[in-house]
Amino acid sequence: MPPRTTPTERQKRLGSELRKMRLAAEVTAEQAAGLLGLDRAKISNIETGIRTINPDRLRTLACNCDCSDTAYVDALAEMARPNGRGWWERYRGTLSADLLNIAELESYATRMRTTHTSHVPGLLQTSTHAIELFRAVLPPLPEQEVALRLAYRVERQGVLDGDDAPEYVGIVHEAALRMQFGGPKVAREQLDHLLMVSERPNVQLLIIPFTAGTFPGAGQTVNYLEGPVPQLDTVQMDSSHGPEFLGDEAQLAKYRAHLDWMERIALAPAPSRDFIHAIARDL
Repeated sequence: MPPRTTPTERQKRLGSELRKMRLAAEVTAEQAAGLLGLDRAKISNIETGIRTINPDRLRTLACNCDCSDTAYVDALAEMARPNGRGWWERYRGTLSADLLNIAELESYATRMRTTHTSHVPGLLQTSTHAIELFRAVLPPLPEQEVALRLAYRVERQGVLDGDDAPEYVGIVHEAALRMQFGGPKVAREQLDHLLMVSERPNVQLLIIPFTAGTFPGAGQTVNYLEGPVPQLDTVQMDSSHGPEFLGDEAQLAKYRAHLDWMERIALAPAPSRDFIHAIARDL
């Protein structure tokens, strides 16, 4: 298979995990190349996600790196398996690669936890709410770009539908509930939508009231996407210049603790719904 020009975040993550495994075993790139019958340049390209590796070769490498974590190796082998083109590939060339990376990572997540302080989670937004956010960027987006991003956002939300949809835990601060993007009517529709989706069996919506006080990372938007094994979890954070992706073991541990703290101080699902009802009544 020819080299990729722009590997996805998931493909780069597979390569970085293989490099981590090789270095931990003190296996050189030349030794790995000889083992797999490849030249050294291809090993480098595999570890940067530019080239693929088939599951059998991956297992051979893992065996010779003395990796005894079978669940981890199985998960890596599944990542290496060709899975066809995801729906998000239709947007390649029209939306940024990082936006597409979010949809790909969500589609493979086994569980998602998100924290939002000033915005409603993207997967739980109404179309009118989302449009207001897309129009509030600098420099302003053309209307056709707003429409494109809305269509993409709606398709992303489909990840929470179906019998095999992952568990989703949305931790939302009271400040986000009280933001009236688009005015009271749009805000009330958004709150009603949150109440509706919070009744789904795979969705938990947890509200942090103002009275809960402080918590780590106040103001950050964090999406924690759990993989088939903890080593393959991914943190995605929003910033003004686009999404950022983290997968280092220490970073993952930090954000797991961050989310655990926020869950502890948040209201339980039923009181959270009551809280949203009370805010909606005041609009």
